[in-house]
Amino acid sequence: MSQPVGRAVLAIAGSDPSGGAGIQADLKTFTAIGVYGGAAITCLTAQNTMGVVAVQPVAPGFVRRQVELVLADLPITHIKTGMIGTTGVAISLGQILRDFSGEIICDPVLIASDGQSLMEKHGMGDFLDNIVANATVITPNLHELALLAGTPVPDRAAIPAAVKTLIARFPRLRGVAVTGGHLEEHEATVSDFLFQPDCPVIVEEHPRHVTRNTHGTGCTFASALAAYHLLTNSYEMAFHQAIAFMDLLLRQSADHGMGKGTGPLLHHLAMGKS
Repeated sequence: MSQPVGRAVLAIAGSDPSGGAGIQADLKTFTAIGVYGGAAITCLTAQNTMGVVAVQPVAPGFVRRQVELVLADLPITHIKTGMIGTTGVAISLGQILRDFSGEIICDPVLIASDGQSLMEKHGMGDFLDNIVANATVITPNLHELALLAGTPVPDRAAIPAAVKTLIARFPRLRGVAVTGGHLEEHEATVSDFLFQPDCPVIVEEHPRHVTRNTHGTGCTFASALAAYHLLTNSYEMAFHQAIAFMDLLLRQSADHGMGKGTGPLLHHLAMGKS
């Protein structure tokens, strides 16, 4: 599958100096799949595989300037958002995203896997109004889905109602891809869900990979979904291909030890195999 001429994706997210998540994972994913990616940084972090130690937000005006200059120059048809970090950054991006006519894939990065908050606690409303409200697709896990919908999502049965709440509130949403890695964690399979307005839900079940190398899975899945949608122009095809890409990465990364904590996915092992 070749990169369409005159199309590229822009990631707007935080930086992970250990390379496993954030902007670094986004760019690695785009490259492994075969699309051109740009990157605007919202926050600097001090972290490694053992956790996030500190976060330094980038000034909202500077984040906005990064995005404006890229959009004015490169043929961006897809934007992928990750860690936004502050209410100021969310507001600064709101008008740009409202005016963007392409796809906006939002990975609602609110809490790190070690429990560290990655969004100002008082900033949820601005995040919803400026980022989620302008997204065409969001990719929450179960915990993120509960935060976004404002309702508990304790099990599989609660997922459709929570998604229905989001689709009703945010009319620009064309897809909600719920990742089920934290659902029924004792099971040998994982269920992921793609909801689209006025369409039957698509459920894909695939083997659960038991590995400590899972750092950056959320960032990588959302970036893969953006990249494959750029290549296929199909939410359903992009959903299935992103899951296959994740399975490949998890499988190939499982036997490697990179770092002393939760190891990263090794995107370079998938080069030319996606």
